[in-house]
Amino acid sequence: MFQGAAALSLDAKGRLAIPARHRDALVSQCGGNLVVTAHPHGCLLVYPLPDWEPIRDQVLAAPGLNPQSAALKRLLVGNARDEEMDAAGRVLIAPELREWAKLDKQVRLVGQGKHFELWSDAAWLKQQADAAALFASGELPAGFENLAL
Repeated sequence: MFQGAAALSLDAKGRLAIPARHRDALVSQCGGNLVVTAHPHGCLLVYPLPDWEPIRDQVLAAPGLNPQSAALKRLLVGNARDEEMDAAGRVLIAPELREWAKLDKQVRLVGQGKHFELWSDAAWLKQQADAAALFASGELPAGFENLAL
């Protein structure tokens, strides 16, 4: 299970060094084979290949003539890139995906259980501020009414 946020840097070639604490799990789980794609919220999703495949299949099963389904297919599957971690634990983030998520040198890799989100540093800080404002307002999303921390 992937959790926690890490402040990282993309190198000059657009490669992301996966934190050491996640590398072994990714190698044993998927041989370092990852899928990177766009997320509607403006970040990127990074999935181990075996965890991405059922999601991809579910997205592709949606009706193609429905404009919303077609748009989601184009975004998630149309932008999906198969990438393999190199021997140094780095994964290439394609220029098109870096542009989509407005990634510069400083990024945040955020564990989300079975996958990661990859955010620009500025967008991640905004997400954190928005989350703090949501909790301060007392308006929690459905399903979180009884959450006790």
